[in-house]
Amino acid sequence: MHRIVNAIATLQAHLEKWAHTPQDYRPKQCPHCGLAGLWGHGHYDRKTDRDTGTLNPIPIPRFFCRGCRRTCSRLPSCIAPRRWYLWSVQQAVLMSLLCGISLDECATKWAHLGPAPSTMRRWWRWLKTHHASFSFHLRTHQPEWGRAPQWREFWQQAMQDEPLRELMAYLDGQGLSVP
Repeated sequence: MHRIVNAIATLQAHLEKWAHTPQDYRPKQCPHCGLAGLWGHGHYDRKTDRDTGTLNPIPIPRFFCRGCRRTCSRLPSCIAPRRWYLWSVQQAVLMSLLCGISLDECATKWAHLGPAPSTMRRWWRWLKTHHASFSFHLRTHQPEWGRAPQWREFWQQAMQDEPLRELMAYLDGQGLSVP
């Protein structure tokens, strides 16, 4: 099952989409047993970022399977599944690091966004660690990215062409576990 709903760039867009077209969030089938026809099962509140003001916490829709009696949820593409910061914040930091800015300079440059240097370092290691599997799948999505000779150039090109949130939503759709 795709945990991420594509093309939702902001928290405000998520709230509007959920209010007007909540069926776009409903999975086609249960991720646990494969039964179709999941029921809406309310929502849970999730903190999404430290700097969203009135939009924090944000409601995340849940769905119930009558077959296996389990629930699942779907996230808008602007929210990383298991991370505190939005994809846009992560992309800003990672693009700086990919362009050769040191971790200390990034910590100063992006201090207003909130992540600590240790968090930035963890994101950097995560990208390097998962590069092989992520780039393999992304090259089937955009073959011209395969021309990048090094991993840094690959990610610079990919994030210039598409936002990190959409890259991760694509990978989630391919069955890879993204944070």
